[in-house]
Amino acid sequence: MELLAFGINHQTAPLDVREQVVFPKDVMEHALHDLIGHHPVKEAAIVSTCNRTEVYCSTDKPDATAHWLADFHQLQARELEPYLYRLPREHAVKHAFRVASGLDSMVLGEPQILGQLKEAVKSAEHAGTLGMLLHKLFQRTFFVAKEVRSSTEIGANSVSMAAAATQLAERIFGNVSEQRVLFIGAGEMIELCASHFSARHPKHITVANRTIEHAQALANRFNAQTITLNELPEQLAFHDIVVTCTASPLPILGKGMVERAIKTRKHRPIFMVDLAVPRDIEQEVVELDDVFLYTVDDLADIVQEGLDSRQGAVAQAEAIIDSNVINFMHWLESRELVPTIRALRNQAEHYRRHELERAIKLLAKGGDPQKIMESLSNSLTNKFLHTPSNVLNHAPADERDVLVELVNRLYQLDRLE
Repeated sequence: MELLAFGINHQTAPLDVREQVVFPKDVMEHALHDLIGHHPVKEAAIVSTCNRTEVYCSTDKPDATAHWLADFHQLQARELEPYLYRLPREHAVKHAFRVASGLDSMVLGEPQILGQLKEAVKSAEHAGTLGMLLHKLFQRTFFVAKEVRSSTEIGANSVSMAAAATQLAERIFGNVSEQRVLFIGAGEMIELCASHFSARHPKHITVANRTIEHAQALANRFNAQTITLNELPEQLAFHDIVVTCTASPLPILGKGMVERAIKTRKHRPIFMVDLAVPRDIEQEVVELDDVFLYTVDDLADIVQEGLDSRQGAVAQAEAIIDSNVINFMHWLESRELVPTIRALRNQAEHYRRHELERAIKLLAKGGDPQKIMESLSNSLTNKFLHTPSNVLNHAPADERDVLVELVNRLYQLDRLE
C-alpha cells in the first residue's frame, strides 16, 4: 500500500470547478465508505473546504483511485483531470504539513485550515477509515503545524477573508457605520465576518439562517436581528452589505431576487460577498448594475497584503517541514520492513522451539546435559547459517560481490577481525 494525496485546490482549479467536488458533512461518511468499498484503498480521509477538496489514502493503485473523485460526483474524469494533482509518499507528507501550517492557503498563515483538518480526521475516525498510517500522518501533521506557528511569524500581519470583506466594504461605502449588514448563515466564517463588521459599528445587523435558533445564538453576540431564509426576498432590499456562507448545495440568492431588491432600493448600490463553495449567489448576479459581487477567489489579492513581510517566516517554516518530512519517511520506511523482520524472527523462533523440544526430550531420558547443550547450540548455529551459506556458495559470479558485502553488513563481520 502506498500513501497518496490527490485533489484540487484554489491554485489548480477555479471556483466553478471546486464547487462541483465539495463534500458536505452529511455525505462525508458515505463518501469514505464508497471509496474504501469500491477501490483498492485501505485507509482514507477527506478534506473539503472552500479552497480545496483533497483525499489522503493508502492504496496500491494510485491512478485508479484518483479517478474516484470525479466518479463520486458524477463527472467525467477528463473534466477534472486538468486540475487534479496526485502526490505520492513524501510529496503527500510534505503537502499535508504545508496545508496544516497555512503555507498552501489562499490566506498565508491562516489558522482555520488546521481546524478543518482536525474535523476531517474526526470524520474518518467516525467512519472507521482512519488506520495506523493516516493516524500517524495526521498526528505528525498537527505537531508540525504547532511547531511552525510557535517558532515562526507565519501568521503575523495576515489578512483574513473576513478582514478583506470588511476592507472592500469600506472602499465602496467609505463608512460602514452608515450601512445595514446582512449575514446569511451562522457558521464559523460568518461569525468571523460578524466580528470584523461589528467592530465598525454598522447601523444595523441582521442574521439569516435556515434554523432560527442558530441565528439567534450569533445575533445575541452582536445585538442583531434574526430572520429565516424564507424572509430573504422581502428583507434583502433593506441591506447595503450582504455576506453569505452556507452549506447549501444550491444558490440561495438568485438573479431575480437581487434584481427586485435593487429596484426597491432605487438603484442604491449593494455590496455582496459570497464566501460559500458551492456559491450561495447565482453567477449571473454579477451582471446587474449597482451590485458589487465578490467571491472567495476575488478576495485573493487583498488577503495577500503583508506577504512580503512574512517571506522570512515562510523560509523558516519550509525548513521545519522538510526536516519533519525526512523523519516521517524514516518511520514509514521502517514500517515497510516490519513484515520481513517478522518473518525472519518467526523462522528463528521455529528453529529455537524445535531444538529446545529435542533437547528437553533427551534430558528427560537421562542424557548428558553438557553434550545435549553442545548439540543444541551446534544445531541452532547450523540452521541459522545454512541458508545464507548456501546462497553464497551457489551465487552467480555477477551477484557474489554484492552478496558478500550485504552479509558483511548484516552480520557486521568487519568488527570481528
